[in-house]
Amino acid sequence: MTKLLNLARLDRKLKRLPEAAKQRIRPAMERAAAEIVAMMKSLVRVDDGDLKDSIGWTWGKAPRGSMVIATVRASLGGDMTLTIYAGNSDAYYARWVEFGTKPHINQGLFPGTKHPGTEAKPFFYVSYRANRKGAKAQIRQAVRQSARQVASGG
Repeated sequence: MTKLLNLARLDRKLKRLPEAAKQRIRPAMERAAAEIVAMMKSLVRVDDGDLKDSIGWTWGKAPRGSMVIATVRASLGGDMTLTIYAGNSDAYYARWVEFGTKPHINQGLFPGTKHPGTEAKPFFYVSYRANRKGAKAQIRQAVRQSARQVASGG
């Protein structure tokens, strides 16, 4: 999970803005999340499509069993918490694809057999890192526009 810098300062600003301003900020957060998710889906290796289909974003908490890439929280209630995730009960192996696995002796289905390990095929964090600055800029711009709107009496 990644921590957004200056979140306390952003939170103080958001507390001063009326509900109407949140309605301007939410679409910016949604656009930024959609861009990150689109890149993740374009980079992920597709065998049967379960992992690609499990990638998404949501307001609030991620689905059970998913790997969380980023959570942007503001202490304004659950309506301002956005989470980007990958994996679910069908695509439980999202972490293994992202980070790879070491060679190991199997303990489960074929006990005693040697697994050679798998190579990492990153799709998750590379997408976040590539879009992080743009996402922050979009959200900052929406906050500034909302503040200007509120300050001008709009």
